[in-house]
Amino acid sequence: MAHEPLTHGDVVLEGFLALGTPEGFRAELIEGEIAVTPPPDGEHEDYINLIVGQVYRRSVTEMDFPGNKGLKLTGGGACPRNHAIPDATFAPASLRLFRGADPWTPCDGVAMVVEVTSSRAAVDRESKRRCHARGGIPVHLLVDRDSSSLTLFSDPGGDDYLQARKGPFGNPMPLPEPFSFDLDTAAFL
Repeated sequence: MAHEPLTHGDVVLEGFLALGTPEGFRAELIEGEIAVTPPPDGEHEDYINLIVGQVYRRSVTEMDFPGNKGLKLTGGGACPRNHAIPDATFAPASLRLFRGADPWTPCDGVAMVVEVTSSRAAVDRESKRRCHARGGIPVHLLVDRDSSSLTLFSDPGGDDYLQARKGPFGNPMPLPEPFSFDLDTAAFL
């Protein structure tokens, strides 16, 4: 029986899906590269906590927040599919998007992802942003610890977001629908 030859992207994807990741570590397949990262530090988690708390309390639309949700995203370049784990993922609670979902789930219905820069800041700033845009996720919020700023990317179009709004820590960051509130970043300082 003849089989189609495997592409480089197929081999990388198969190797990634078979990868045994040490407890607490995060493995992702981003633009054809496998990235394994250690557990985040306390400052990283504090930013996530501040954002999640405000989304729960202030969002016009009730949101679900699954911790460490793996998303399957449209690929690009040498990778047929990307597999990313955003630092935070939000979807309208009414969708119950994550109930019964596989560890790696499609991103349809996700309203916003958040990335906080870590030891692989370039991946957080660029590669993951492009992956989320390709997946059609409407809003990508980047918390950049190196520049003490936030950037809200919106309007995904192809390989990137068409809109970007940047502001320093301490200034409010308006979040669009379905959130519809100003994210208070004073505690980020």
